[in-house]
Amino acid sequence: MEKVKAKKHLGQHFLKDESIAKAIADTLNLEGYDTILEIGPGMGVLTKYLLEKPVTTYAIEIDTESVTYLNENYPQLQDKIISKDFLRFNINEVFEGKQFAIIGNFPYNISTQIVFRALEFRAQIPEFSGMFQKEVAERICSKKGSKVYGILSVLAQAFYDVEYLFTVDETVFIPPPRVKSGVMRMRRKENYTLPCNEKMLYTVVKMAFQQRRKTMRNSLKSLNLSDNLREDTIFDLRPEQLSVEQFIELTLKIEANAV
Repeated sequence: MEKVKAKKHLGQHFLKDESIAKAIADTLNLEGYDTILEIGPGMGVLTKYLLEKPVTTYAIEIDTESVTYLNENYPQLQDKIISKDFLRFNINEVFEGKQFAIIGNFPYNISTQIVFRALEFRAQIPEFSGMFQKEVAERICSKKGSKVYGILSVLAQAFYDVEYLFTVDETVFIPPPRVKSGVMRMRRKENYTLPCNEKMLYTVVKMAFQQRRKTMRNSLKSLNLSDNLREDTIFDLRPEQLSVEQFIELTLKIEANAV
């Protein structure tokens, strides 16, 4: 089998630049874990550089044609290719509670879902890096005050230190996407437990950014907050004006003062 044909419905764009593949592989610091999971390896341009690392590499791939290609060309991956959908895969079928990093050239059509799924398993994922549509990578890494700061920014940064690393041009893919790509990295915070209720934080953040042009007082009015709490000056702000720490602080206030 010589090559895999990129499938539009899977959002496949195969990276052809070896130097970029190596640079992505080198974004991992390999500290605190000895296992890597690559999502969507395709024909293995990134995989080959991961296999050089002093860790165990697994690959999860939904495309059966890619799975066949990987089995034929990367014997080191024998018994370590998971032919499943990452978004529906029970991680502990394979990893059984152990620490592992996630890396990949992520399909753009499901990349944000991949991040949210990784956040669910953050207790096992100390590091996460890879390539996204540039706008998505920038959104994850953006800070308060930015026009692209939003739900994904706040929730990722509540648990991880994030860093935008470099931009990748369209021309290094087959077929070329219509947008530029960006490589970013998330490293789990030393203390990644929240002082507030996690579900309430998610609710507050999502409600706020769903009406991002309104003040927090207006976007959160359905939470039935006490009159006293609603007078807090934090409610005068719009969501993009609140830092991650302020969202956590607000959530704590809501937990303590809601009617």
